[in-house]
Amino acid sequence: MRFLRAPRVIPAVLAVLLAGLAGYAVLANWQQAQRVRAVAAAGNDTHAYHAASFALASEMAKLQATMLVRDGEERYELLTAHDRTIAAMARMAALDSPHTNNADAVAEQHRNLRTVLAAFLAQIDRGDRGAAQVTLEEVLEPEYISMTNSLIDEQNEHLADYERKQAGSLRDSRNSVVVVLVVFVFGLVVMAGLGLSTRALRRQVEAMAATDRLTGLRNRTAFTKRAAQAVADGRPTVLVVNVDGFRDVNEQLGDRIGDLLLVEAGRRLRSLVRSGDDVVARLGGDEFAVLLHDEDPQIGETIAGRLTEAFDRSFVLDEVTVDLEVSIGAHTAGEGEDVAAVLRHADTAMHEAKQHRAGFHRYREEQRQDVAARLSLLGDLRRALDDPDQLTLNYQPKVTVGGGELVGVEALARWNHPERGPISPDEFIPVLEVTNLMHRFTERVLTIALRQARAWLDAGHRVPIAVNISARSLLDPDFPGRVAALLAETGVPGGLLSIEVTEYALMSDPDTAIEALDRLRAAGVKASIDDYGTGYSSMTYLKILPIAELKIDRSFVLDIAENNSSRALVASTVELGHRLGLTVVAEGVEDAAAVEALREIGCDTAQGYHFAKPMTAGALTEQLSHTLQTA
Repeated sequence: MRFLRAPRVIPAVLAVLLAGLAGYAVLANWQQAQRVRAVAAAGNDTHAYHAASFALASEMAKLQATMLVRDGEERYELLTAHDRTIAAMARMAALDSPHTNNADAVAEQHRNLRTVLAAFLAQIDRGDRGAAQVTLEEVLEPEYISMTNSLIDEQNEHLADYERKQAGSLRDSRNSVVVVLVVFVFGLVVMAGLGLSTRALRRQVEAMAATDRLTGLRNRTAFTKRAAQAVADGRPTVLVVNVDGFRDVNEQLGDRIGDLLLVEAGRRLRSLVRSGDDVVARLGGDEFAVLLHDEDPQIGETIAGRLTEAFDRSFVLDEVTVDLEVSIGAHTAGEGEDVAAVLRHADTAMHEAKQHRAGFHRYREEQRQDVAARLSLLGDLRRALDDPDQLTLNYQPKVTVGGGELVGVEALARWNHPERGPISPDEFIPVLEVTNLMHRFTERVLTIALRQARAWLDAGHRVPIAVNISARSLLDPDFPGRVAALLAETGVPGGLLSIEVTEYALMSDPDTAIEALDRLRAAGVKASIDDYGTGYSSMTYLKILPIAELKIDRSFVLDIAENNSSRALVASTVELGHRLGLTVVAEGVEDAAAVEALREIGCDTAQGYHFAKPMTAGALTEQLSHTLQTA
């Protein structure tokens, strides 16, 4: 009976064991399902942090690009990118809120930057790049770096939490081989994916922060860091390369051609620089830089020669052929110089090359002294503009060649420095021309001249006054409006004011110059081309320019009586001016022989020491009752 019962007991035991195993399996599967849900939740948290980090990195890249290219598309995408990051951080905070307040804190920190971003964009839009640079480096970048680090730290914590839940799931399902294998494989895949994702995010953030978006070259920040290390290790050479005429390409052919030009320029630079540790970067706009680790300064000149030759080849961009040159400045790091000084000196050398159309220029120690002197002079000029006794005007008469009658005067700026005494315009005008201080100076000169014209009118003397205007002032969109306002303020008719501009000022941006001259002519103001013959006026533009006068440069007038070539050039200019309906003025007339030659040629008006030297307003007032005669 016992033996009969045994076969019955064994199936029952097996059935119980099977039921137990089945129950255990069900329980284990249920527990495993709970563990999987917990793991999935942890993965979602990590993914949310990943998405927020990526959005923040993209926003930071657009912020840096906005600083480098004022009117680039990144400037208009920045606030949209900021909104995307806000949304990503909101999802992150919503998932994480039951566990920690850190996500809310980071999201709040990011939202609070909206006002700072708006202020930064306002600084960019009004051209205050100095203030924008300070906002970027001292406020925005530290905040973005702080938030990025916080997100990465939180993501790592969630990854650790995920790993803990994964281990618990493996322990609970130890008796279920299938579950263990599934969880194990799933865990490996997820862990590997998260690890790769974290590392990829870090690499992406670093790459985006160091790369120029348009050309793929290093950006200014990355180049500066690399150059700083090179300066600390040795005496590298830095080349700063500027693409001459890029602005004209951008304005005349459009942004697309301009962008293609920059990409191709970057490719040519990179292809010609030696391999190894040498670095090519785009500093911003149409300016590039090359870092050469070789301490031999001659290497820099050799590379610069190759780069110059590379730009001798035409650029073919969307079937448009463009020919441009480059200006290159070089500086080899000196003893004790930091990277800022090296870059500054190379940039100074580049501007020297550009100014003299030399193609290449190496920075010299004497230039450091010149720069210091110019900065000192600029500070003195700024103070002089607030002192009515320092800046004054002298007036040189303009008379008819045939009869010597006074037809107007040219206003000439004079600066009496309180310590150095009189300073020549040849010394301080070039310093003003490269700064926005020129606008204040021009307005000051116009104000003095127009008030004097008003004083002469009140005394019964109608004296037209000509004022020299720089290219910087003429091309300022607000300049015609300021002139009109000064005419209204002083009550001087527009016909008593003439502005003299050089050929360079007109041809550097003909469309803007013509628009400005048209607006001035509408106010009655006449325009004159000064130093005619020394520039590169196009006959086409000369025909359509709204001007009333040509002034022949003194270099053609000084020897007109003895030099047949000078006489022929002056005669052709007079004939051209008359055919165009213009008055022709000869400058620098210093003797009677020149007057006679000009009379024979048919020149209208002249000025120079032969007639009168520049004089104060008081001295000229005394002579206004008498007609100036030729000697």
